[in-house]
Amino acid sequence: MSKTGQRRKPGQLFRNISALVQDDATLPEVVTEGYGLPQMIEDLRNYQAELEIQNKALRYSQRAAEGASERFLTLFSSVPLALMVVDEHGMVLESNAMALRLFRPQEHDPPLNFLLPLVSEAHSDQVSESFTVAKSTGTSETSEVLFKAGSEGTFAGDLHIARIDNSQDELAHFICAIIDQGPLLAERRALQESAAALRRRNEELHLSENRLAAIINSSLDAIICVDSNRSITIFNPAAAALFQCPSTQALGSPLERFLPDAVQTLSYTQLSTHAQLGEMEGLTSSGKPLAVEVSVSFEHRLDGDIITVFARDLTARKKIETQRNVLESQLRESQKMQAVGTMAGGIAHDFNNILGAILGNVELAKQDAGAQSPAITSLLEIEKAGRRARDLVRQILTFSRNETPKRSAIHLPEVVHETTRLLKVTLPPSIDLQVRIDKQVPAVMADPTQVEQALLNLCTNAMHAIGSERGVISVELGSTYNRSLKEERRGISRGHHVTLAVRDTGTGISPTTMERIFEPFFTTKPVGHGTGLGLAVVHGIMRTHQGSVGVKSAPGTGSVFTLYFPPVDAPDETVQLEVSFPDNVRGNGKHVMYVDDDEALVFLVERVLTCKGFRVSSFTDPHLASVALRERSQDFDLLVTDYNMPGFCGVDLLREARVVRPDLPVALASGYVTAEIEHSAFAEGARALIHKPNDVEELCDIVQKLVSGHVVG
Repeated sequence: MSKTGQRRKPGQLFRNISALVQDDATLPEVVTEGYGLPQMIEDLRNYQAELEIQNKALRYSQRAAEGASERFLTLFSSVPLALMVVDEHGMVLESNAMALRLFRPQEHDPPLNFLLPLVSEAHSDQVSESFTVAKSTGTSETSEVLFKAGSEGTFAGDLHIARIDNSQDELAHFICAIIDQGPLLAERRALQESAAALRRRNEELHLSENRLAAIINSSLDAIICVDSNRSITIFNPAAAALFQCPSTQALGSPLERFLPDAVQTLSYTQLSTHAQLGEMEGLTSSGKPLAVEVSVSFEHRLDGDIITVFARDLTARKKIETQRNVLESQLRESQKMQAVGTMAGGIAHDFNNILGAILGNVELAKQDAGAQSPAITSLLEIEKAGRRARDLVRQILTFSRNETPKRSAIHLPEVVHETTRLLKVTLPPSIDLQVRIDKQVPAVMADPTQVEQALLNLCTNAMHAIGSERGVISVELGSTYNRSLKEERRGISRGHHVTLAVRDTGTGISPTTMERIFEPFFTTKPVGHGTGLGLAVVHGIMRTHQGSVGVKSAPGTGSVFTLYFPPVDAPDETVQLEVSFPDNVRGNGKHVMYVDDDEALVFLVERVLTCKGFRVSSFTDPHLASVALRERSQDFDLLVTDYNMPGFCGVDLLREARVVRPDLPVALASGYVTAEIEHSAFAEGARALIHKPNDVEELCDIVQKLVSGHVVG
């Protein structure tokens, strides 16, 4: 420091020292100017001290710089990113281990000298543009650039470029960071695939929900879902229709509003996932009971169980079961009638033979005894009883026959007039018979005799229903058109019908009796006052006429029986075959072969025909008759054979007669003539069918007609 307290500048001090060293002559002059050598030495020492301080600072800064450089190099080398220092021409000046691992995975791969050749052609322009941008702006980024990875192929990475300020070199330098996107892209693709799978799963779930909703809404069964509090959460259209309640009003309601019995059993059945509760009673929104079949399904969840109730309407099934019971009842009745018909066909043969023998012998006894004989009264009573028995058998056969009767187009007013005329004679004075006839009713296809019998049976039942009290029987003939399906199920077909109704003011019929009125041999009359076949015969007659019988009755209100006949458009002219027989039968020695397994009937016929002048060869064994026919076929003028004999059929004997002698007249006799019997007999060449039992005179007339060469239909 100078005496003046000022410190000389180091530069001036160095200049003064240099002058002293270079020119010693000037030293006195310097000294003389007031700056002496001691002072100079002191300043030098001070400056030396400052230089040492500065050298220490420089050495510290150098060590700090060297540490920072080492740390930078360590960071540059070990950072998990591919880092490279690249100049603006693309030359790689520095690269870290990660960059070498990406671009030189193998030792034989080319050195990492330039960056742009390692970029795929598709991204080279884009990378060049990124360097240009980074040079001007300082930074740039390029995503998903495809780089060549030596012999390992390619990889995708994001390129981040930052410009490095460098005043020592005119070329711009850049630090490039390359982030390998392979794992990220794989993860991204996995996430995208997972997201796509999740979307598909959501779509499938949505589709499943829509499908489930469609199934629930289109189900024919009522489906009700309830939560853990038994509140309704789903109420499908079938449930709304079944319980007569809109879904909007049912949601949130308790289940017991519609299925009170189901709620009581749910707590006992939740141990399983599905349970059948069976048939129970449900309630509509108005409280009307209905029969339903219920099953439940349980779904256990953490937030509460969900119960799905399936209810099926049993109303239609109940109606079907009721209808089935009615049909089964009708089937049982039909089977009963069929059984009686089978029985009637079985007994008719033997019973008619017995009746024929009784009536025939009574007729012979009357002729032998004469009109003044005391026995004539007993014979007449026997004959009366026999005819009653014959009529009873005919009623049974009328009821039991399934074949179509010989019908013709007739007008029922004439039949009703004739029947009521006969009926008035038998009615007691206390019963008033009223007849109402519609003259405009169409004709029907019917057998007048059978219609008359059906009407008489109905009127007789009406008379018995009134009894000794005063009453009215109304016979009404008209027409109607039935549109009721209910009536059709009872057997009354829909459409136009001619109706013949018998109405009475009697005691009526109880429901229990109503179920059995058409049952054969069922009667409520005392013993000896009825056979129980009247209504059964009516039923059989209407069945063969393709019609039906309707009944309406209740205790104390009387009864109405209505016969329904299908009409025809116009009546045809009916030609009745009138068979004329000679007034006096004369056998004149004609030879008749009579074959029947009943000995009494054979004995009777033999006596009757012999009395009329016929020669008779009778057989009770059809095999013996067959032998005689083959041996003496020309000896006989007529063959009369029973249709049904034990182990033998009269048609077989008829065929044999046609073989041995085709011109021999043959007649078949039977107590039960069906359409099949009639068809087979005439198909084989029979001239006549003889219905048993018949009068003696009728039998003689038929035989006389046949031996005379006439055909009896």
